[in-house]
Amino acid sequence: MKKMKFFSMMLITLCFVGCTKPDDDNNDNNGCGDNNGDGNQITYEYVDLGLPSGTLWATCNVGASLPEEYGDYFAWGETRPKDNYNWDNYKYCKGNDTTLTKYCCDSSFGYNGFTDILTTLEAGDDAATVNCGEDWRTPTKDEWEELIACCAQTWTTRNGVYGRLFAAPNGNSIFLPKRFDGEGLPWGLYWTSSLWLEHPRNAWNFYFDSDDYDLRPYAGWRDGGASVRPVRSSTKQ
Repeated sequence: MKKMKFFSMMLITLCFVGCTKPDDDNNDNNGCGDNNGDGNQITYEYVDLGLPSGTLWATCNVGASLPEEYGDYFAWGETRPKDNYNWDNYKYCKGNDTTLTKYCCDSSFGYNGFTDILTTLEAGDDAATVNCGEDWRTPTKDEWEELIACCAQTWTTRNGVYGRLFAAPNGNSIFLPKRFDGEGLPWGLYWTSSLWLEHPRNAWNFYFDSDDYDLRPYAGWRDGGASVRPVRSSTKQ
């Protein structure tokens, strides 16, 4: 905990030094982009929040066409939404959380003792890359930590939808809508691309509600459905 607090303070210091770039020309928060002509994929727009890493955050979730839309939900490592999310139909296991067949660093969770060295989603298993294009990816845990440290957060509404607004020192912002599953649950859950090494049946995710927010692994069982907000590297050399 002390290490995390120290890391956060250091990152906040970096942010207020590095998050003062001029507003980006692509700071259009009114939509996600346009269909690229193939009838399928949306060309997503991004916002430059002036982050030290140069990471650019999309204006919408994967599967959404407006910032306040929830978009699609994905199991971690899967690239298509589905009606039900459970271990029985999860792509990278043999029916339960101790039969993993990919992204498994602990043999007690692997099928017949399976392990590999993969700890971050590969492009072919990344819902952001597959659905939005090769320039996009699901944010890592570190990229989420940077966003949290660099931006002021506010619980607010956009067109009647509750969520959190991340406002950067350079004046740009993104809105993350809370989750909706038919019951109007008052919280949001977003995947990172980072595996939880302690228990590889879980991956790190960003959780928030009206009162609190944090990065956590224990709520992120890989077979569950969660939102994805794409990021991309800076276009500036």
